[in-house]
Amino acid sequence: MFRQLRKTLVAALITTVIAGQAAPVFADAADSLPDIGTTAASTLSIAQENQMGDFYIRQLRASAPLINDPLLNQYINQLGMRLVNHANSVRTPFFFHLINNDEINAFAFFGGHVVLHSALFRYADNESQLASVMAHEISHVTQRHLARAMEDQKRSAPLTWVGALGSILLAMANPQAGMAALTGTLAGTRQGMISFTQQNEQEADRIGIQVLQRAGFDPQAMPTFLDKLLDQARYSSRPPEILLTHPLPENRLADTRNRANQMRPVVVQSSEDFYMAKVRVLGMYNAGKNQLTSDLLDELAKGNLRQQRAAQYGRALLAMQNNNHAQARQLLQPLLSAQPDNPWYLDLSTDIDLGQKKARDAIARLRAAKALRNNPVLQINLANACLQGDQPGSAVTLLNRYTFNYPDDTNGWDLLAQAQAALNNRDQELAARAELLALQGQLDQAITTLSSASSLVKTGSLQQQRYDARIDQLRRLQQRFRQYQKS
Repeated sequence: MFRQLRKTLVAALITTVIAGQAAPVFADAADSLPDIGTTAASTLSIAQENQMGDFYIRQLRASAPLINDPLLNQYINQLGMRLVNHANSVRTPFFFHLINNDEINAFAFFGGHVVLHSALFRYADNESQLASVMAHEISHVTQRHLARAMEDQKRSAPLTWVGALGSILLAMANPQAGMAALTGTLAGTRQGMISFTQQNEQEADRIGIQVLQRAGFDPQAMPTFLDKLLDQARYSSRPPEILLTHPLPENRLADTRNRANQMRPVVVQSSEDFYMAKVRVLGMYNAGKNQLTSDLLDELAKGNLRQQRAAQYGRALLAMQNNNHAQARQLLQPLLSAQPDNPWYLDLSTDIDLGQKKARDAIARLRAAKALRNNPVLQINLANACLQGDQPGSAVTLLNRYTFNYPDDTNGWDLLAQAQAALNNRDQELAARAELLALQGQLDQAITTLSSASSLVKTGSLQQQRYDARIDQLRRLQQRFRQYQKS
């Protein structure tokens, strides 16, 4: 498996301005609640929201501890799209991200971007509870709550919303300064923002619970998860971060519980992927704290077959994390033999092979996988195995196709740069690194790097024309983004 963990940032500030947390419901009617007196269109068009979302996610990639784990990203995006497919009023594409943060929280922002904190996997007892958080965030996006908040601020205090956006960016570079700037910017209109946010939360609850049930999850999971958060707040000097950024008055919880009680009772089993993802997050992430305890693994081992497999996978994962590759292989082998095409097992087996300097074994196993052609997780694993196994040419072939199909995955560009460097293709190495810089919002550096690549190839060649055309594209993107940058 190939994973890459980015640097650190306090994403909680973004959550404060970009409200969101979870909820669920089923109903016959479409998701068409009152518009709270505005269409939001006079402030932002959908195209502008998408553009701003593109800008902000690039900033997050550069500064936030996003978890660039192909397996986990595939899981949360598949789960998220299952929910989106049952939502109404979807005007934007959706993208789901996981951030390495041990505080329970989630937030959504422009362009259909939904960010989950890794701590959600620790506190969610089942897949329906995790899905309830995501359904709530999806509803914030479909109801355009951030655009509404900006329009409300624009009417009551012109330029306030502009300052708020600038403060978000400042917080990415300097959390303390960003928080101070945001506090000053919103001080005069704070009460109105709080009231508006509470309305947003209730609307997202009501629509989210409909999405949750239509997608086949248990609607009772939403009030159950909120109850769990309140219990934690009662016995703690500091409430969970999610309750600080997502107000939870008594009437909101009561309304959600009442709606869930009116829905058809349903028994929903969590998928095996949920348990695998939970084990993986607890064993490898959560801000560097290994929370995959023997007690948890023992509890899973007493459960159904899906949970038993996750427990065995978790033990193999911990052994690999402790560099005990022989034990990890011994624990994993029965699982892999029973399900030779399971991407969770193939990914871990690849890590074990590479840890034991057996890259050729990993390459052979991955090439034999039936799902290789359609599974990007296996494709990126194979490219990494080829690179580690001194086959950079094969890695380049795989990665050229991979980066074409998944141009927003930083893992692909990072590996491609390494593979081109191994082949001494300096211009193509620089071009790949430029794409990585652009995805992280560092457009000046990306343009400079691409200019260096262009200078290394024959003047007037097709390759130089390609590099120069890409430079022009990045300059136009830079011009569009300039309005969102803090002066």
